[in-house]
Amino acid sequence: MALLIAMPSLMLPDVTADTAQIVVLVAIIAFLMVFVEYYSEYPSFIEFRFAPPFNRLRFVALFATVAVLSLICAGKTEPTNVSELATSFGLLLGNAIDFPYSPVRLVVLMLPEDSEPSVVVSVRMAAGVSYMMSLLSLFIFVTMVRLLGWPTRRGAFNVWINLPLFDPTAGGDVLARLKRDAGLNIVLGILLPFLIPAVMKAASDLIDPVSMDNPQTLIWTMSAWAFLPASMIMRGIAMSRVADLIEEKRMRAYAKAKDENLQHA
Repeated sequence: MALLIAMPSLMLPDVTADTAQIVVLVAIIAFLMVFVEYYSEYPSFIEFRFAPPFNRLRFVALFATVAVLSLICAGKTEPTNVSELATSFGLLLGNAIDFPYSPVRLVVLMLPEDSEPSVVVSVRMAAGVSYMMSLLSLFIFVTMVRLLGWPTRRGAFNVWINLPLFDPTAGGDVLARLKRDAGLNIVLGILLPFLIPAVMKAASDLIDPVSMDNPQTLIWTMSAWAFLPASMIMRGIAMSRVADLIEEKRMRAYAKAKDENLQHA
């Protein structure tokens, strides 16, 4: 986690001392939070801690996105064979996904009209890479759920330790609440890549728009724009799967109770 936070600063040239100090502080805080969470016996805020590889898949997707974007941005001033390959990959993805009404097109349209062509190309590349990485992670997770039987393949699944933020005593049927939360996460995850650029474009009249000239701003903005919605969709799919498991267990319990009543009758 610390390496993920520090990666852009380590790979990009001309990083100021103030920026490096802030990045180091944030990296240490992120490392401590994750270490304490996974070292403790009981979870506190990280969901599906005991249902691998849910969190590992999300981390790998974000790590790969930040790494590729850092290579592309570093290659603008210090080109290497690897950075040129990453740039070609980014150009291919950006141009392929940049069609009318696509999330990438909306991100490009979010830029000010006087943006330089190089900035537009960089944003298109970053958006294409980030969005494709998020789609790939979603595809892998859906495959794990549908074909590999996640999360029960490695044994019993404990709902309460894997969903520490879900309060079963908040009222209402647990199954209905899980399905409702799952649907809400999936819908928001699908809409956010379209809504975020529209909201930022509308807010640019009131506040200064985010400048994409800075490589670190570009990397983290595009990574968050693609990763957060994908993470919400994955969480919704996971909660829907948990709801299905609870429903199946209830049906088996009801069927068993019915058979026992018939035997005693």
